[in-house]
Amino acid sequence: MTDRASLTDTVPGRYWHHLDDGRIQCDVCPRFCKLKDGQRGLCFVRARQGDQMVLTTWGRSSGFCIDPIEKKPLNHFLPGTPILSFGTAGCNLTCKFCQNYEISKAREMDKLSSLATPEMIAKTAKAHGCSAVAFTYNDPVIFLEYAVDVAIACREMGLRTVAVTAGYIGDKAREEFFRHMDAANVDLKGFTDRFYHQLCSAHLGDVLETLKYLRHETGVWMELTNLVIPGENDGDAEFHEMTQWVQSELGPDVPMHFSAFHPDWKMMDTPRTPPETLVRARKIAMENGIRYAYVGNVHDKTHSSTFCHACGDILIGRDWYQLSDWNLDAHGACKSCGTHCAGVFQAKPGTWGPKRQPVRLMTGN
Repeated sequence: MTDRASLTDTVPGRYWHHLDDGRIQCDVCPRFCKLKDGQRGLCFVRARQGDQMVLTTWGRSSGFCIDPIEKKPLNHFLPGTPILSFGTAGCNLTCKFCQNYEISKAREMDKLSSLATPEMIAKTAKAHGCSAVAFTYNDPVIFLEYAVDVAIACREMGLRTVAVTAGYIGDKAREEFFRHMDAANVDLKGFTDRFYHQLCSAHLGDVLETLKYLRHETGVWMELTNLVIPGENDGDAEFHEMTQWVQSELGPDVPMHFSAFHPDWKMMDTPRTPPETLVRARKIAMENGIRYAYVGNVHDKTHSSTFCHACGDILIGRDWYQLSDWNLDAHGACKSCGTHCAGVFQAKPGTWGPKRQPVRLMTGN
């Protein structure tokens, strides 16, 4: 894989087909936008130009920052290590509670301030000692071609890649996209069709298909995040149904993060999530067989730490994004009882801590 010679924003897209009425249908996600010449899909970054579909944001980014990998959030994938994070613009969902709306809802290309070839991204991540590169801030599904090119460049330099995604992707596109990913945090936003339809303009079933595909047909390490919104998806019945489905269909070792909502975008009148609601969700998850369940966006070391599901001893202590206790051996097993902890671990934890560091891309050799 080589860089686009001209650093053009627009490159040919994949996963589309012609319709009998003269329109082109985009098949990247289940929205299946049908476009006439000059029209853009709901995501805004996939467009019809002449007789083909194009991606309009290749080689462009809304900025780069080195984060703790726990911020993605990933608690069982290379803990304590730094990860280079970036996104582009646009989104294929319309979540009324979007917490990155300035990027994901952007319609002006000047939001994309940085020229960024795949090799520049990989080189910068390597130079700063990052463990991986994360596609985040907006959903990488919509810039599939760019994300895949970046992932290939990262792999060539010994780096891993992480997708932070809602999992709203078509069946053929998901095969290529996730073939190039090492880990994913998937937003399981709720567990009713009403929630997905009214608040996201999407369908729950398509997301569940992605989760089953990831768990059973790939080697991608996966964790789930459920943003808990008061009055919308915070009932015990929904927590039970969701976590029972996860345990049954995905297994007990897929970590779940129950994250606190704060008022944003089009839901400014909705209150913040009470911490006790997150603790209750975590308790229900563990009662239903989920071995690793966490609270997020709140200060709660006990419920943010990892415990051995066999003997109950603490394995990884976390205080926000700062690691404390580390009781895993070099093979990822509990030092107390020898039970293996599911995840992708190094012999020792990273020491990056909670800091967030904006970076400029390297352009030289």
